[in-house]
Amino acid sequence: MTSEGAEFCDAKHQVLKGTSIRVVDASVRTLTEQTLGGVCFRARIGGSWGYATTVELDRKSILEACVRAAKNAKLGGAKGKKIPDMPSSDRQVRANVRIHTDSVPIEEKLAYVGDLDKAQKIDSRVVNSNSDYRDEVRTNTLVNSFGSSLKWEEVRVRLIAFPVASGDGRREMFFEIVDGTRGFELIKGKDVMAMGKSAGEEATKMLAAKKPPSGFMTCISDPKISGTLAHEVMGHASEADEIVKRRSFLTGAVGKRVASEQITMVDNGTIEGAFGTIPFDDEGTPSSRTVIIKDGIYKGYMQDLETAGEMGVTPTGNGRAQDFGRRVWVRMTNTFFEAGDWTLEEMIEDIKFGVLADRSISGMEDPVGGGFEAKTLRGFIIENGKITDLIRSFTLTGSALDILKTTDAVGDEVQLDGGNCGKGIEDFVPVSSGGPYCRSRLLVGGG
Repeated sequence: MTSEGAEFCDAKHQVLKGTSIRVVDASVRTLTEQTLGGVCFRARIGGSWGYATTVELDRKSILEACVRAAKNAKLGGAKGKKIPDMPSSDRQVRANVRIHTDSVPIEEKLAYVGDLDKAQKIDSRVVNSNSDYRDEVRTNTLVNSFGSSLKWEEVRVRLIAFPVASGDGRREMFFEIVDGTRGFELIKGKDVMAMGKSAGEEATKMLAAKKPPSGFMTCISDPKISGTLAHEVMGHASEADEIVKRRSFLTGAVGKRVASEQITMVDNGTIEGAFGTIPFDDEGTPSSRTVIIKDGIYKGYMQDLETAGEMGVTPTGNGRAQDFGRRVWVRMTNTFFEAGDWTLEEMIEDIKFGVLADRSISGMEDPVGGGFEAKTLRGFIIENGKITDLIRSFTLTGSALDILKTTDAVGDEVQLDGGNCGKGIEDFVPVSSGGPYCRSRLLVGGG
């Protein structure tokens, strides 16, 4: 592609293999094994990228795709800064797994999912049991004009229990999830019967939950809800392509105070076992720990090759694509608030009246305005330093920066939860988000 005028080019061959199993009320609803593979060629000319993909791996098809990529880049005609030079690398990285998912028969996988589903039916009030299992193996080979030659493997596993309980004219649900960049040992090491039973018990407890309060009050967010704030608002707004386009409320924030000194936030793609962990991004840049906020001061953005060139900084390993057929965007890996030094008990005992929010159901992405909204699964009333009533789902809203500036206590243990994040409503990649328990002032909306 350099002979066609490309200033930078790369080629990535990728094979994706996955299993998906869903059992609902002891009935198998989904049982699939899929394989997808091909090659993507990219060329950069001026400020334009050209992409071309092929699933045919013969010499003629590959050469034609190379020419198409360069031609497509020329057609763009945009002006942009040069991609930063990166050192060449020749590495192969195997996934750190003990039981590779490819080695486990689908019948064995199905048996675990069936047990999980059966265990949720603790009594007649559990009217619907749902159990999902997914695994994915990504095998990647990348070469580029820096002279790098890389090969790496990513293995992910996820298991979800999701029971629904009914009683007194109400329906409530609960969920338990286990996930990570692990092999099938993650499932074998989990007591799935206990996991399903616990989820069923919690769903039935929700039938007795009271109506939540409303108003502006002290709230302790659990790690899942802390992660929603870190990911949905602060994380997306810290993706440098949003900064380059000046579509983020954090444009120009570097060096400014954006949170209390209790808050440190990072994106770290190197955490062993986390769902968003990657050895390299989809441009071949090694994954890294990127400090976004340090002791309340905003430090910097997540970068791919293009945005690093535009901003004159070093790429952070956040150039990611859904698969070989999609374009690369700046994307998160594992994004979270780091631990402080408070125990949950210490946070609770200082509160005269407030809520403990437990488990995020959904969150709003607002990288332009910085607004935050999360819907919780449930919560607990805190009165005079003690947890009292279980309460139903409610919403938490506010300005992300206002919330973070009122955060006066951060817990001493980080928890991460995996999932798939889209750039808007498309281009999904595996990530995780989370943090510790955090105490802040928010607007609580009763259900």
